[in-house]
Amino acid sequence: MGESVSNDDVDLSVSNIVLTVGNSMMGDDGAGPLLAKMIKDNPISGWSVLEGGSMPEDCLHLIRKAQPQRVIVVDAADIGEQAGEVRIIDPETIVDMYVVSTHSLPLNFLIDDLKTFVPEVIFVGIQPAIVAFSFPLTEMVQTAVKTIYQRLPEWQGSGGFEHC
Repeated sequence: MGESVSNDDVDLSVSNIVLTVGNSMMGDDGAGPLLAKMIKDNPISGWSVLEGGSMPEDCLHLIRKAQPQRVIVVDAADIGEQAGEVRIIDPETIVDMYVVSTHSLPLNFLIDDLKTFVPEVIFVGIQPAIVAFSFPLTEMVQTAVKTIYQRLPEWQGSGGFEHC
């Protein structure tokens, strides 16, 4: 873990983009970077991935350039569930909940901006067990990331995940 993926060679001609958020040096906040690495290592047809790290807003110019039909934002989020649970977080809910924030800008601002030029924006939150410096990703969160990865090829609507 801990290695980051470059956004330099991202295929911007696809209609689906996964924007991962998080810090791989902060335990389960590394869920997003792990998903980015999985997609980079084993690409999924019709999808590209951008690793946003702790400043996902820095990827907005690439997403604008791509003009995708759908962007799925994936991040660790304290959604009050068991560690490793995955939920679709409605934009109205983001403001009212504590989203694990190792980020420079609140995610609701990013998502609101994306919605001005992307037809479908979905925020997928993974409940972390621990977010602390130098801790590894927990097994529950790794399993959640694998589940998201496996659902991407056939993703429809909420990807089969519940809303919170």
